[in-house]
Amino acid sequence: MGDSCCYSVKLISTNALMDKLHLKYAQKPWIETLKLVRLCMDKPPRGSICVTPHHPLLSCLEKIQRTLNAKSLSTVMNRLEFLSKQRGLKSHISPNGTVCYLTSDMFYIEVQLEKDGKVIDVKLAHPGEAPVVCDDLVQLLRMKNYDAFGKILEGLLNLYQIPGNSDMKAKVYLALQSLEKDLYSMSLLYRTQDVNRVTEVLHGKAGHLVPRTGGTPMSIEYYLSPYQVLEEELNPGSQVCGIKVFVTVGSSNTTHKLPISPLIVDSQTGDGNPAFLPLTDELSMDLSACFFLTFHQPFPMSSSNIQEIQKFTGVLIDGLKLASLHALIVQFTLNDEYKEDLSMNNSCFFVSLPDCPKHSYFINKGTEKSGITGALVSKIPFTHPKCVPAIIEILRHQVTYNTLIGSCVSENTTNEDCSELLYFEVSPQKDTSFSISFQHPMGESLACVVADVLSSRQIRCSLHTNPQDVTLNCCNDFITRVMERCMSVPLVMRAIFKNAVTMKVDGEIQNMDVISEQNPEVTCKQTASSNSTGANLSGASMLNSGMEASSSTASTECAICDISV
Repeated sequence: MGDSCCYSVKLISTNALMDKLHLKYAQKPWIETLKLVRLCMDKPPRGSICVTPHHPLLSCLEKIQRTLNAKSLSTVMNRLEFLSKQRGLKSHISPNGTVCYLTSDMFYIEVQLEKDGKVIDVKLAHPGEAPVVCDDLVQLLRMKNYDAFGKILEGLLNLYQIPGNSDMKAKVYLALQSLEKDLYSMSLLYRTQDVNRVTEVLHGKAGHLVPRTGGTPMSIEYYLSPYQVLEEELNPGSQVCGIKVFVTVGSSNTTHKLPISPLIVDSQTGDGNPAFLPLTDELSMDLSACFFLTFHQPFPMSSSNIQEIQKFTGVLIDGLKLASLHALIVQFTLNDEYKEDLSMNNSCFFVSLPDCPKHSYFINKGTEKSGITGALVSKIPFTHPKCVPAIIEILRHQVTYNTLIGSCVSENTTNEDCSELLYFEVSPQKDTSFSISFQHPMGESLACVVADVLSSRQIRCSLHTNPQDVTLNCCNDFITRVMERCMSVPLVMRAIFKNAVTMKVDGEIQNMDVISEQNPEVTCKQTASSNSTGANLSGASMLNSGMEASSSTASTECAICDISV
């Protein structure tokens, strides 16, 4: 009872306090409240608290800022000051109150505003560089996209996450600049006047390179799916986004000799590769840092490809945890986190295609002895620009394999409509080869297609059937061409089954012709039966021509698989 009374008194006193606060600030604008919160942050009483990026006062200020929506000059300035405090930066306002500086020990951003709060310009300056206008930052602030602007600030801070003093961090930044200049020169070296973006992405030794702007690192786009290539061809300039890595620099537990000046020279070696200057003491420096090709999200790679990259770069990739490669690809395709307990992961997926029964794919992840192992790689370390073309080619090879396995994965793990199914099992073989097992379309035994991904541009397929079963009208060259063109296991399997249906229909027609020649009277008596058969043949004919009479998805697949099936 006593506790209840105490609680009631406390509740009443709290409500009374809030009423007093409401009355006190009812006639005051939000700006006054904002200034009060900022004052509490800048001048904590007796130094008893330290305003960290996650301090409650910052959280309170953020809510006020979002409510104000930053329309006037003062609210825009306050929002920029809040972003700087949140990221651990300092902020200063010019005497006339129209310029805000966001500064760190290594860079600063100058935001120029009009008196009504509209953004005029945004400039960025790194050590030893003149301020440069950043159009992307201007657009973000004009759209009031402060979350994206905050991420740019984080990206700039990450450039200098290197142990050491400001002088050491400046030298690491100089090394990154040198690398970027060499990579850009390399991309120009392989580029011809008539080359397009798609060709650069798929075949360029340095991929399609986009220079660093503001806090966005330099990116290298190195793979486009057949669907993306088709989209680019049908809608030129659509700029579909393929798979890319980002060129970054970061701290390292060991010291590496990194170039601090561009190394590439105008001439080329005999094999067509660029020539580089030697890493002399004048052109390089020992730094506790390393270059990285960083993925947007951890990327599944086979153990053999990881070892090949480490052998070529001479730098170990840290933090690897080996697991079934197929299990990693499944989780990556579903944008899900990998679970150590493989029995908890889905292995059976249903894929729907036009003009074909639904497919059921079981992804066999293999055993510890027979399965292909791999790991999720977040970034690839290297120390010399000459490593990049080789790494890009290995990544293309890996993403080709991942794309084929991933084509069997879908979010649909149950056959909800209980429709007819064709069953397939996808199993690892060795390195970058796998098999697809299925029941022979015209027999009782199992058939199998083995796909060996030799490179990003070459796949070798072979069909294996029981000699006692009917031979399928699908040569290895045909299956290989369909797979290289479509990069989809389900589309390859559909082509095989459609050819089998065509074979069966052709066989029935030939049998009818033989019967009619041997006994015309029987043929006349079987007119009704022939009509029935004709209906079935019409259905088979529709199956063969379904590509033309289906949805836009089928039209897209037809354009990709421009092969007679």
